[in-house]
Amino acid sequence: MELLKLAALDADDLAVVSAHLQDAILRAEDLAYLTDTHRFVLVARRFDWSADDGAAPRRRLTGVHFERVLGVRSRGLVPGAPSETPLELLAVTFTPGEAPSGTATLVFAGNAAIQLDLECIEVRMKDLGPVWEVDGRPDHEAAAAGRAAVEGHNA
Repeated sequence: MELLKLAALDADDLAVVSAHLQDAILRAEDLAYLTDTHRFVLVARRFDWSADDGAAPRRRLTGVHFERVLGVRSRGLVPGAPSETPLELLAVTFTPGEAPSGTATLVFAGNAAIQLDLECIEVRMKDLGPVWEVDGRPDHEAAAAGRAAVEGHNA
């Protein structure tokens, strides 16, 4: 079993990290802002999109940390708060500010989000070891059709 280990130092690198974290499952208590070290950390159960064709779908325990975090804002969740409600991470985006600073946004299903004001992009992601098979794969077409139906649109 190979463990994935990635670093992001620019927006293109962050897009690669985002792709690997797409559909990761976590809880609010799996998120923390460490103010003394200006670090934001999370532990997630990411879907392994890089598994070989024909292999059983699986998830991996993964740790991520953002360095040089100047501030954190959230909508629809409280990082670190106990919660039984799972969060599904859809994407990590970056909006540039005055170079090299900007804002990374962790976008979750259900209209929840966390914004991290960054001095610069410095992100690390590392699989922590455990891997397990799951019953199915995330279905983006079904999710889009469901959102369109709720909003009254055709998918």
